[in-house]
Amino acid sequence: MKLTILGCHSATPRTNTNPTSQVLEIKNHMFLIDCGEGTQVELRRNKVKFSRIKHIFISHLHGDHYFGLVGLISTFQLLTRETELHIYAPKGLKEVITLQMKLSNSWTKYLLIFHELTSKKSELIYEDDKVEVYTIPLDHRIYTNGFLFKEKENERKLDINAVLNANINKAYFRKLKQGSDVENENGIIIKNNTVTKDPIPAKSYAFCSDTVYNEAVIPIIKNSTVLYHESTFLDKNEALCKPTKHSTAKHAATIAKKANIETLILGHYSTRYDGYDAFKFEAQTIFENVLLSKDGKSFEF
Repeated sequence: MKLTILGCHSATPRTNTNPTSQVLEIKNHMFLIDCGEGTQVELRRNKVKFSRIKHIFISHLHGDHYFGLVGLISTFQLLTRETELHIYAPKGLKEVITLQMKLSNSWTKYLLIFHELTSKKSELIYEDDKVEVYTIPLDHRIYTNGFLFKEKENERKLDINAVLNANINKAYFRKLKQGSDVENENGIIIKNNTVTKDPIPAKSYAFCSDTVYNEAVIPIIKNSTVLYHESTFLDKNEALCKPTKHSTAKHAATIAKKANIETLILGHYSTRYDGYDAFKFEAQTIFENVLLSKDGKSFEF
């Protein structure tokens, strides 16, 4: 599982800071999460292949999280994209994008499919044989979701020496990987756990975009491998959290601790601050395993 941060700052873009956007590579998928201004430039800078992006997840309709989307859709068209593109976003985004395309006579030749989100409860919005994606309802000034990306349980690993010694036909290898007991060439039932090893643990990534401190997310993201949680403010500016519906680094760390997260990544920093080491310092007073997001930085788990 690899996460590449394209932008991790709040509000307006600057020459050295980009608004929210990131790419998650998980089980051979490449998911784009949020699409602030400058996203397609950062995709190129980080050598992300546009053609691999087939699913885009937009947390909410504040500009620093989606103003780059129509440009990216247009570029896909200029690059003669043929693969369909799925966009999971709050209701209203389809209307915005469709109007822009209509007024500019820029309809795509590839299929553009909007999955409009309205539920205030966590729901499964994408699933295939490898990955599930759930919404994480957040508490912001407008309707907002985070997203939980979960690998499905991996197959068991064959202990090839044990398999050969047990005289099991190759035709049953698939069943063994799926956890079944099988019959060997001598008609004897071989217990699965005697010829296989435990699978690599499935990983999960929780993306919590703009939100005030909200313990309602804890049951949804509990035990996740990685949590990205907005940390717009430092503790000295906590009074700004309620009116703006944002969080501090300590708030993010508290959620991580209560949800038993393995690794916390901070982001969505206010540009009022000169540096970001203080975010990590404050968070680590509550939760030890803290990483700082940075534009262009990748994390592998």
